[in-house]
Amino acid sequence: MPTYTALTLAPDEASARALGDAMERLDPEPDGVGVFEMEDGSALWEIGGYFTAPPDEAALALLAAAFGARPFAVSELPEIDWVDKVRRELAPVEAGRFFLYGSHDADWVPADAVALLVDAAMAFGTGHHGTTKGCLVAFDRLLEQGVRPQRVADVGCGTAVLAMAAARVLDGAILASDIDAVAVEVAEANVRLNGLADRVVCLEAAGFDHPRLAAGGPYDLIFANILKGPLVDLAPAMAAHAAGGGHAILSGLLTPQAAEVEAAYARAGFETVERDVIGDWTTLTLRRGA
Repeated sequence: MPTYTALTLAPDEASARALGDAMERLDPEPDGVGVFEMEDGSALWEIGGYFTAPPDEAALALLAAAFGARPFAVSELPEIDWVDKVRRELAPVEAGRFFLYGSHDADWVPADAVALLVDAAMAFGTGHHGTTKGCLVAFDRLLEQGVRPQRVADVGCGTAVLAMAAARVLDGAILASDIDAVAVEVAEANVRLNGLADRVVCLEAAGFDHPRLAAGGPYDLIFANILKGPLVDLAPAMAAHAAGGGHAILSGLLTPQAAEVEAAYARAGFETVERDVIGDWTTLTLRRGA
């Protein structure tokens, strides 16, 4: 079955969300509508609709004009077996001692690697993105420096790659949380796939807003691979839950956004230890004051 997308940009959040709501009432109606702030510093908002029948382009043009948005770009997507495409195109990822692979690459795992299996159907967040790989590189560096965190949390865990990496090389339980229930289900599946169900606890939570997370600190290491806005908002809570001298590894940042996040965490009592840049993305390694 063909799939169609209709994408546009709006100048502010209010217009974007109102346009997204109006798209829900189109005929044919979209199967899904997303509204996202652009993470490129433009202050624009993207609105996208996904259709399984050709959308009414005249109606879309009227909506764009009514809400001050740019004209919609409508495209028909080719029919693709995405799992098979991911399986063929995603090569294993090496990040320091860590080796991330799909089951189709099991024969290529180095004997001395810390291996993490994430299959193609759960491929998003496997380390092929510069943010996840950056976090693994930063974590590997801390380990090389002799840092051995006892209490670890992965906030906004996605597929739980970072939590699983910590569980492979550290003792104790690792807490992994995400605000999205589907992400938590995927994380739990990945944890079971890697035989780490007794080491990684997956929780549905916004930030540290869960009794288990609150009780598990103060944390010696906190991963947060999310987005600039949530990272800035989390800075006070991160300081409240981080141990003195503990580390935070933050990513999900386009490089121009890193300075703003650093400033927010400096105000919360963190100092920047390292910056890793992979492609357009920056990962920050921070240490909380004692």
